[in-house]
Amino acid sequence: MIDRDRIDDLNRPLLDAHDRDVDHLADRLDRTAVDFEGVVETLRRLRVAVPSWALGTGGTRFGRFPIGGEPRTTEEKIDDIAVLDALTRANGAVSLHVPWDDPRDPAALREHAAQRGVAFDAMNSNTFQDNPQTTRDGDLTYKFGSLANVDAAVREVAVAHNQHVIDLGDELGSDALTVWLADGTNHPGQADLRDQFERTAEGLKAIHDHLPEGWRMFTEHKPFEPAFYSTVNQDWGSSLLLAQAAGERASCLVDLGHHLPNANIEQVVSRLAMVGRLGGFHFNDSKYGDDDLTTGSIKPFQLFLIFNELLRAGDGSLPELAYMLDQSHNVKDPLEDLLQSTEALLLAYAQALAIDRDALAEAQHANDAARAQQVLQDAFRTDLRPALAEARRRDGGALDPLATFREVGYRADTIAERGSGAAATGL
Repeated sequence: MIDRDRIDDLNRPLLDAHDRDVDHLADRLDRTAVDFEGVVETLRRLRVAVPSWALGTGGTRFGRFPIGGEPRTTEEKIDDIAVLDALTRANGAVSLHVPWDDPRDPAALREHAAQRGVAFDAMNSNTFQDNPQTTRDGDLTYKFGSLANVDAAVREVAVAHNQHVIDLGDELGSDALTVWLADGTNHPGQADLRDQFERTAEGLKAIHDHLPEGWRMFTEHKPFEPAFYSTVNQDWGSSLLLAQAAGERASCLVDLGHHLPNANIEQVVSRLAMVGRLGGFHFNDSKYGDDDLTTGSIKPFQLFLIFNELLRAGDGSLPELAYMLDQSHNVKDPLEDLLQSTEALLLAYAQALAIDRDALAEAQHANDAARAQQVLQDAFRTDLRPALAEARRRDGGALDPLATFREVGYRADTIAERGSGAAATGL
């Protein structure tokens, strides 16, 4: 763990420069009628969950190169998230993936997390890999789909697995289930597209009806991979239809990487919010497809526009949705990548908070495209990083999370404790 006093020690040499940056930004925002204090206090309330699978290095079908010191157990993953949260004060929740994380003693795991100040965000089910516990010792397989499978027995175990994940999440204190399906086809004519969709809708309803009181369910779309000809839940429209078929507590989850190149994701967000079926986000960035790159590293303006739409949907405040990072760290230290992603996410949020909304509405109603663009870019180009740092400082976090992480030597400590060959569970 990272001691609070150690963070304060490393913050101290940065405070003078930070205070000057804060004064400059507050004066800059005051001239545009944006309240600096309001931005800082709003940023302090945002929490973005970390998925258990993102604590280790990712990989591709060509290989994987663990860096050592990776978490070997779910408990060690929670320890790593507690370290992230100590630095950012915005990462105090974990999203588990079952069966990659299927604790034998849920009560003990919940206590372990509580001792470290980590809560349980949405649970994630896995029916894109065969698992002996859920596919009856290899007699059944998800090779040709799960909820969409022509074999009723396979569909039954897929539904049962999702219900098990719900029950486990209820023991841990979670209140949501995310369902991402690999179901689809690789060849024209391989399956009846309509029958696949209807079987999936029926299965999702059975899962939805198992939800405890106060729980939500998210359907997550993706246009391709691992299926390359068709995917059952291929886009936001399919996701919306499936959520509507499942039940009133089902809504759609938007993964930024689960769209074809040049898709207008902010418009997708607007449409789903408009009909009350926007459930949450998996934040990442992409160049070609589902690259799961560092959030905000490729398309920071798109991320800013998404937060603009979220504030529009929430009438000036952020809707109470499920916000989570979802990334694959193939060459970076996973914890460093997650620190950078959290910073980018908060920055986009702060920039959206700095938009002069009266001026934007006036330009839009006047059909003044040039003025509307200027209003947005004025906010986007404003350096709001001092506001992020101030929000962290007030909550005991680090002024410079990445530099602090490196200075305290946490990765070297985990390598010494867990071993240079330790690799996290997952794909």
